[in-house]
Amino acid sequence: MANESGTEDTNNNKDNADSLLADIQKKITDAFDIFDHESNKTVDVREVGTIIRSLNCCPSEAELHDMLAEIEEEEPTGYIRFEKFLPMMTKVLMERRYKPSPEDQILKAFQVLDTDMKGYLTVEELTKYMTEEGEKFSKDEMEEMLGLAVDRIKGTILYKEYTRVMAVDEYAL
Repeated sequence: MANESGTEDTNNNKDNADSLLADIQKKITDAFDIFDHESNKTVDVREVGTIIRSLNCCPSEAELHDMLAEIEEEEPTGYIRFEKFLPMMTKVLMERRYKPSPEDQILKAFQVLDTDMKGYLTVEELTKYMTEEGEKFSKDEMEEMLGLAVDRIKGTILYKEYTRVMAVDEYAL
């Protein structure tokens, strides 16, 4: 129960904010530590995108490049230090930046690609779109996507089902 001045409510809000901040920073630390192979609070710059995406953030390649520029050393070493990564990533997560697309938006994107309204895409169609348009997928990224997307029986991408796999619960963080 709050007293007349509302102090208890203010304290509860502060406690909740502190708890949220602690949870977020623990998730960032845990994700970073997985890729800190030398246990020296640094990770290879090439792993940062994977770390960020593991935290349910989906920046574009250009946005990722900007994030890296913000935390790289003056003289690039090929490594990112935890002490620079943590405050940047905490701010990103607290502001809910680079949120993943919701399921209905992903479904609409697939429907735009399915010009014949078949309810599926062929491997060839999806590969063409993903490797020739916009932010192109690498061969490895395409293989990973197809490994999850292709219906093993029909040999096509039943995108309504795949959309559920792709969608991330925004509050899963």
